[in-house]
Amino acid sequence: MQLPMVPLVHLDDLWFQVAGTLCNLTCTHCFISCSPHNHNFGFLDLATVRHHLDESVALGVKEYYFTGGEPFLNRDMVAILELTLQYGPATVLTNGTVFKDDWLERLRIAEKASLYSLEFRVSMDGYTAAENDAVRGEGTFERILNGVRMLLDHDFLPILTVTRTNDEQDDGGLFAGFVRLLKNRGYAKPRIKILPTLRIGAETARQRGYREEERVTPEMLEDYDTNLLVCSHSRMVTDRGVFVCPILIETPAARLGVTLADALGPFAIEHSACFTCWQYGALCSNTNPEAQG
Repeated sequence: MQLPMVPLVHLDDLWFQVAGTLCNLTCTHCFISCSPHNHNFGFLDLATVRHHLDESVALGVKEYYFTGGEPFLNRDMVAILELTLQYGPATVLTNGTVFKDDWLERLRIAEKASLYSLEFRVSMDGYTAAENDAVRGEGTFERILNGVRMLLDHDFLPILTVTRTNDEQDDGGLFAGFVRLLKNRGYAKPRIKILPTLRIGAETARQRGYREEERVTPEMLEDYDTNLLVCSHSRMVTDRGVFVCPILIETPAARLGVTLADALGPFAIEHSACFTCWQYGALCSNTNPEAQG
């Protein structure tokens, strides 16, 4: 049977699962079920990140992303970002609840000394405490907003990353609600990125998993711009090797090798989660869909 194949056009974005699957929160929609007790994937230390940064230079990587779990649980996180800013633009995906002022001050100094930018993407899933805390845990609404405030106080302009946690939610209403919330909290021109739900991991128990028909076929790629798919321009470094993307790290077939050079071939997007990427595109990068209020 023919498989829907996507070539790696160019390795533009390199991801690091820097905190493995360890997180201080237990979000009920997390697509890799991160929690304080999930040690399926481990941390990446500074030396390992440096090795892959060096490897990435010859491959022409343009941008670096860091995720987990919660990246700032990794004691090397600040040093990792300071190092990465010597190589290119860096983005860290965080829940914003464990920041320390001295960390953010070091990172502000590092960004000012760099030719490149440092972005923070802060996850939040409701513009009221009731909506957010139902997914992210009691008290997280105010803790996340405090993290946003800390970033603003250190002259960073975070991107609020919002998952559409209810199938009936309207993106326009969701966006408007977050704009109101953030402006009321002192963020004059908030940046917001709305994402669809990935129906794997913990989400399968919260709402549902994928239906059998929700899969990409070769016919669906005809006249489709595969540059919209993260697997056409990205790879993911974990402590278990290099995977095709940040979403499929628990899929054995998505592990492509040990080095970046091992991971430069095409990939068959036959996993059900690939269907969501095909539907919406640009799920993982900072590019569209993203807006500013």
